[in-house]
Amino acid sequence: MRRYGKHTDEDDVRVRPNRKGNRPRTNIRPKHEDAADGFVLTIDRGRLTVLVEDRTITAMKARELGRKAVVVGDQVSVVGDLSGAKDTLARIVRVQDRSSVLRRTADDDDPYERVVVANADQLAIVTALADPEPRPRLIDRCLVAAYDGGLEPLLVLTKCDLAPAGPLLETYEPLGVPYVVTSREELADGEAAERVRERLKDRVTAFVGHSGVGKTTLVNALVPERKRATGRVNAVTGRGRHTTTSALALPLPGGSGWVIDTPGVRSFGLNHIDPSRVIHAFPDLEPGTEGCPRACSHDEKDCALDQWVTDGHADPARLYSLRRLLATRERREGD
Repeated sequence: MRRYGKHTDEDDVRVRPNRKGNRPRTNIRPKHEDAADGFVLTIDRGRLTVLVEDRTITAMKARELGRKAVVVGDQVSVVGDLSGAKDTLARIVRVQDRSSVLRRTADDDDPYERVVVANADQLAIVTALADPEPRPRLIDRCLVAAYDGGLEPLLVLTKCDLAPAGPLLETYEPLGVPYVVTSREELADGEAAERVRERLKDRVTAFVGHSGVGKTTLVNALVPERKRATGRVNAVTGRGRHTTTSALALPLPGGSGWVIDTPGVRSFGLNHIDPSRVIHAFPDLEPGTEGCPRACSHDEKDCALDQWVTDGHADPARLYSLRRLLATRERREGD
């Protein structure tokens, strides 16, 4: 049966009104040429605090970004109300290309990759020498993530008044990772903060560490005007309590750099890491891989690196360190 009769033309077609009253969808997206540049400071329940020039604004992610995640440290383009006044809301319409990315998974079996921080120059791996005991495997995992993501690692050892730093530093000496050793007394009088601040000058540094190592205490000493809550180590389990629940970027005094405090971690999965990329963090060993068999894991019988080291081209301790890092995905955090 014909609905409009035998002879219809375009004038006979009935167009249903749009009951929602909104505009029809289009694939043409606005260019937002007047968008302002911003720096994401923190995220809380879908609302992002963004630094635009000299003021902070609250923004949300535009629908046109789709599933593209926006994380602390991102350089973004923002439109809307940029006054920073109370109860105003802007929109993030673009995320600029990232120079570095710190990523992790919940564990080594988790396929879901989480971006923790973007555009950081440096990763400060904070670990206590005692109370709680250091966890070298977690340090190794953070190193692998730093090398893979384009961040330079910095080892920050706290509570040296409770245990000596020498044994742990000896483990990482072949890697050439820079380090700072601090005590609780030095943090209290500001001396330790000054030494750490020298390592952070003119850089964006993300701080990572498991709960209870004094990470947030150190951040509070570095940026005293922005105190964050701190906790204590459980005397029974030897573990700290999570007090930092979201990443937060803070400017160092005098505008000499940024620190990004991240929530304490109890695991650092590396499911997203391609082991073949770890060798790039060892420029003294990389030329020796030219003789390796195809798809060499660099930890097998025919690996050319063994002969490269035997011939005196590199320190054997460096090859041991490489293989230790490559093996981190196969180990549990407490091993």
